[in-house]
Amino acid sequence: MAQARRAAAILARLGPDAVIASDLCRAADTAAELAAVTGLEVTHDQALRETYAGVWQGLTHEEILAKHGEQYAAWRRGEPVRRGGGELETEVADRAAPAVDRAVSGLPENGTLIVVSHGGTIRTTIGRMIGLAPHSWEALGGLANCSWSVLGEHGRGWRLLEHNAGSLPEPVIGDDT
Repeated sequence: MAQARRAAAILARLGPDAVIASDLCRAADTAAELAAVTGLEVTHDQALRETYAGVWQGLTHEEILAKHGEQYAAWRRGEPVRRGGGELETEVADRAAPAVDRAVSGLPENGTLIVVSHGGTIRTTIGRMIGLAPHSWEALGGLANCSWSVLGEHGRGWRLLEHNAGSLPEPVIGDDT
């Protein structure tokens, strides 16, 4: 909760116009901290839930290796695997990216949306939104608890400006403005 309060205090400085969140308790509780600081109402969306991992749900890493070692190895190699019989990463992006797009379409011009979700869902959604091929999404890496990524609209789509951040982005001086 301390991590969520710290993140909320920093992210509130962006002056968000809307907050959407997974309805699962960790994300919902984190979003509630932001709502408390900003006065915004959080819209909960099941499409932002974490990847469903079937029979892997609730198992430790060691238990997954012991019971489903080959399937785990195939997933780590980047093969499209229904971990534990659950969702493919592309299916997660298929449900989550449109939820973000819908929320963005409701923003005022130059508005700011904050999305509170889960590591795997965030990674696949970012990958989809910035146009990476699914086999490249893992290159984005994970997110630490209560850290964030920042995307900005660009003339040719979305651009990843910050990833696994814990502070607000600073302006970048470059030749592609």
